[in-house]
Amino acid sequence: MRASPGTTGTTPGLVAGEERATGIGRWAPSEHEDCGSRCWRDPRDERAPRGGVRFHILFVCTANICRSPLAERLTRSALGPCPAVRVSSAGTHARPGMEMDRRARGTLTRLGGDPAGFTSSLLTPARVAAADLVLTATSRHRAQAVTLHLAAATRTFTIAEFGALARAVQPERILRHADPVRRARVLVEEARALRGLVRVDEPDIADPYGGSWLAYRLAGRTVTRSLAAPLRLLTPPPDV
Repeated sequence: MRASPGTTGTTPGLVAGEERATGIGRWAPSEHEDCGSRCWRDPRDERAPRGGVRFHILFVCTANICRSPLAERLTRSALGPCPAVRVSSAGTHARPGMEMDRRARGTLTRLGGDPAGFTSSLLTPARVAAADLVLTATSRHRAQAVTLHLAAATRTFTIAEFGALARAVQPERILRHADPVRRARVLVEEARALRGLVRVDEPDIADPYGGSWLAYRLAGRTVTRSLAAPLRLLTPPPDV
């Protein structure tokens, strides 16, 4: 899956001004083929074939036209185009081939993401099984995803839940790893260990579909705030 272009040095982690995401870090040049200056893989890591996917993040909502594509495209923009990581989304009741909802597209654009080329996909057991991290819009979606592939229970969280757990992780446990793919795997392990120990006030992101612009903006803000801590841990610091 081709990664959509993102703005240089921009991460959808924090909301500044109206709704625009602020930059958290920039990517150091590397020799990793096809990635350019925003590669997030350590070029010294030879454990995987060049260009191979090594970590897959899957976002899930109902129709895959509002919440999960918002999260997918904002995460792609933050992590950059390196093929070592795949970011995708799907819906538990999606009609394949649908474009993003018009207001969801507008919200995504305001937050710095790019909706170009997006089409919806149906969540399947194979998609859940292939993901290293499954992040869902609600607790119900989480249960539905796990039902499709029981072994995914330990790596499936709601988006808001994972954000709260990531905020509780000691940063040095993640940032000491030079390879961001290794960071991602350790972050999942740390979040799993904290499950049940960290309070999550609101684990669900309300569905804005058919609602006002305010409902969409609220969903977009909740997504960006929930992803802020995980993306901060997965991207290089500003002085790299």
